[in-house]
Amino acid sequence: MRLNLAVSFPVRLNRARLVLALLPAALLFLAPAARAQFGAPPTTQVRDASALKPPAGARVAIIEFYDLECPQCAQTNPLLIAAANQYKIPWIRYDLIIPNHIWSRQAAINARFFDSKSLKLGNDYRDYVLANQISIETLVDLNKWTQKFAQAHGVALPFAIDPMGKFAAQIQADVDLGRRIGVEHTPTIFIVASGGHAPAYTEVVDRNRLFQTIDQLLAETKR
Repeated sequence: MRLNLAVSFPVRLNRARLVLALLPAALLFLAPAARAQFGAPPTTQVRDASALKPPAGARVAIIEFYDLECPQCAQTNPLLIAAANQYKIPWIRYDLIIPNHIWSRQAAINARFFDSKSLKLGNDYRDYVLANQISIETLVDLNKWTQKFAQAHGVALPFAIDPMGKFAAQIQADVDLGRRIGVEHTPTIFIVASGGHAPAYTEVVDRNRLFQTIDQLLAETKR
């Protein structure tokens, strides 16, 4: 017994050293995963800007990469609602799921289900979840709030919301798009423009400059 303990201790110690040695590499491997913003928002290093453009017929639009469980997304959402309403410009939302968030993926799937009823209903659900985010801690909480929203809008929720994985595939396509662009945090907000002397896209790093940025780009598209 004593002999076994004497031999096992160095083995365990060596294993511990190995784990410590590999830890920096593991953290480096995980670094590109999407994350919520904390502190000063970083600037996105755009690698592929081909998708950063307004839809046909629009001079300026808002593009947002978000996660429904992201606190910064919840704080920013009322400002984006106000901007979209004031300027009457498109607001394009892309899912960027943060891996350690326990209910955001299911919330995104729920939103796609409501999209299938109407895009307005889907976006109303997103706004509703973000507005009540502080009260949603678990999947059980999310299900209760989702049922409440569905009942208020006269929608019957099916037993399985996404049995064939269609909505999950749409969400993954958004995540893949974000990775191609180079988006690594939520919310990431771009004001995209077409025409005149306006730059194709401008990232809004300081939320206080959102309206100023839109004003500037709308003016530059007319030049």
